[in-house]
Amino acid sequence: MIKNAPILYYTQAADTLPVVAVRFGVSPSEISSSEPIPETGFIYPGTLLIIPPRLSNTTSSQKLMSDSEIVYSPSAVDFDASTFVNQAGGYLKDQMEWHKSTGMKTGAEVLQRVAIENSINPRLLLSLLEWHSQWVYGRPDNPDQIKYPLGHIDPLYNQLYTQLVWTVNQLSNGYYAYREGRLTEIQFSDGVSIRLAPDLNAGTAALQYYFAQLYSGQEWVDALNIETGFPALHARMFGNPWERAQTVEPLFPPGVVQPPLTLPFAPNWVWSLTGGPHGAWEHDGAFAALDFAAGANTPGCVDSMAWVAAAASGLVVRTGPGLVVVDLDGDGKEQTGWVLVYLHVATKDRVPIGSWVATGDYLGHPSCEGGVATGTHLHLARKFNGEWVPADGPLPFNLEGWIAHAGEAAYKGTLTRDGKTVVASTVSNAASFISRSVEEPQ
Repeated sequence: MIKNAPILYYTQAADTLPVVAVRFGVSPSEISSSEPIPETGFIYPGTLLIIPPRLSNTTSSQKLMSDSEIVYSPSAVDFDASTFVNQAGGYLKDQMEWHKSTGMKTGAEVLQRVAIENSINPRLLLSLLEWHSQWVYGRPDNPDQIKYPLGHIDPLYNQLYTQLVWTVNQLSNGYYAYREGRLTEIQFSDGVSIRLAPDLNAGTAALQYYFAQLYSGQEWVDALNIETGFPALHARMFGNPWERAQTVEPLFPPGVVQPPLTLPFAPNWVWSLTGGPHGAWEHDGAFAALDFAAGANTPGCVDSMAWVAAAASGLVVRTGPGLVVVDLDGDGKEQTGWVLVYLHVATKDRVPIGSWVATGDYLGHPSCEGGVATGTHLHLARKFNGEWVPADGPLPFNLEGWIAHAGEAAYKGTLTRDGKTVVASTVSNAASFISRSVEEPQ
């Protein structure tokens, strides 16, 4: 290899010029190509980029897991976790957990809940359970594997559900922060850090990040060994993930655009943008959500007569405490196409599952139901092919021409339209006010 020779990099799905520059430690102006490169939008997969070499001592570039095997993608649309667990016959098959919001559920049902809520592939969660504690096919060898089946030793996370929640948080952090250019290095449990290879796919970055939260040194290397480590176990359990990926990837195909969306509330009522781009489901992961609160005389968690309205037409495919999920392509599958997730929708007057809603139809009232909330509001996020879509990025939230922009931290940010700017504020000040008029498109 010629010293200081430029790097020839073929772009992957969902790559953008700013993110590629961050990963390779260069400025966007230093990247060249014989093909046109959009300044902010997705670059066509397979485009050859010429990049000056700036990095050394990075993680391995070997790809370990496809993107579609990390997120709850079309490749898992027909996968039944309960059937798989029952056939496997291990410890998980006989486990039951009670939760206030759902009642008594089997271990497989708990896993399925965490998978669908966070849009993390249930196959991946099952293979991680087997890797750490043999819960799927066998029996735990020691008490820690019973209390902490996913290897995170913390008394606050001593149930299957809480272990799964911790795990999906780490996977989401690695996947989406790398995808969005917010993660360029990982820190191991012993405090040592290393730069991520800039040509990884997001699925591999997610595994590298996840295992770094648990292991360091040789343990981390062994866990990621493609022939003897976790990737090999996953393939033994479910077959080659790269073969499944060929049928569904890229998850963001060339030319994908957001469908028209309206502001998610009824006309002629002043709301506030109370949260700019932030975590889609948990606090971390993809910064895919926006928060809105209706005007009220009393702060905090109070009943509201304001209406949350459908931002687009579609089929209501899932409801729950505070939750309405609308599938815009109407095929009844959250893992395919565009999906809108409305959170903190009150039980009273909430639209029932199975309903077809038109743009502007009422879905229910904003509330504090469905998770941690300090005040009555609506949390809105988008998914495409099972992947959370960042609120600011190559496919920003566009709500009747109001375009979302991230701030310097989660929950900060703005909406802009025709030279006007609405600034996110948790206290609903005048700069955060936004409303729809009857004349605006339905």
